[in-house]
Amino acid sequence: LPVSVGATLFNVQPAAVRMKIQRHSGPQERVDLSFVYPSLEAPAVPKHYSADAVEDKVQPIDRIFLSISAHLDALAPEARVSTIYPRYLDQAATSAADGLTMRMFRADTPYGSEDFYSAASPALTARCTRDAATPGMCLSERRVDGADLTFRFPRSWLSQWRDVAEALDRLSAQLRGPKG
Repeated sequence: LPVSVGATLFNVQPAAVRMKIQRHSGPQERVDLSFVYPSLEAPAVPKHYSADAVEDKVQPIDRIFLSISAHLDALAPEARVSTIYPRYLDQAATSAADGLTMRMFRADTPYGSEDFYSAASPALTARCTRDAATPGMCLSERRVDGADLTFRFPRSWLSQWRDVAEALDRLSAQLRGPKG
């Protein structure tokens, strides 16, 4: 499905589109997608359950959620990482896993319940909520021409951060299609 967001063309699997109203070709302000991880395939049609059949336990998340929106001259994600976030981060950095660095946001800031993860190779930056009553989730953003891509995935996946970073790269390339 050819979709244009922020004058940037993306090739989207119709089954990956989360909202039926967004499941059409042509220009759009925003498209919300989901992909099964690690295959990066569109998810199967969801099953409908009655309230009696729903289990009380938290179901594991096996998806990467992606929102593509026109950036409309907003600050680029890379600029936010280099100019905005450092104002709110604790000075102490810890090594989270093989090449991944974690810095906590100070408690008295708008990001006080989050941590910032970064790595150089493969490149990954992610702002993650901490685990609480619900599992922590991470946001990783990147700009592609006139569109901003916001990936959401479980914080627990950072234990395999290299695989996640590579999956985000593959997904970005897959959506752009072959360059002509």
